Amino acid sequence: MSSNNMSDLRRPAKILRYKAPSTEANPTLEDPTPDYMNLLGMIFSMCGLMLKLKWCAWIAVYCSFISFANSRSSEDTKQMMSSFMLSISAVVMSYLQNPQPMSPPW
Repeated sequence: MSSNNMSDLRRPAKILRYKAPSTEANPTLEDPTPDYMNLLGMIFSMCGLMLKLKWCAWIAVYCSFISFANSRSSEDTKQMMSSFMLSISAVVMSYLQNPQPMSPPW
């Protein structure tokens, strides 16, 4: 074992911990996907509620899930949860008004 330590060429003083680049210094590194999906989810859920389109309501749920999955833990969760609850309510209300299965949009 001592011969193994003698042949170890790693230098512990050269080991540096990875630090993610800060978004304050370079704002182009920030990912806008959660914000776009949140906006799309709200638009589709309003279309699902107002126009009674079930496929819009389901797309709103899908967009809300994508927004939640891509968000950072430091972001505000109130807006994300309100978008998610709005999309769920769009699905529930569209099926309460017409409980028949969804017909394809084409």
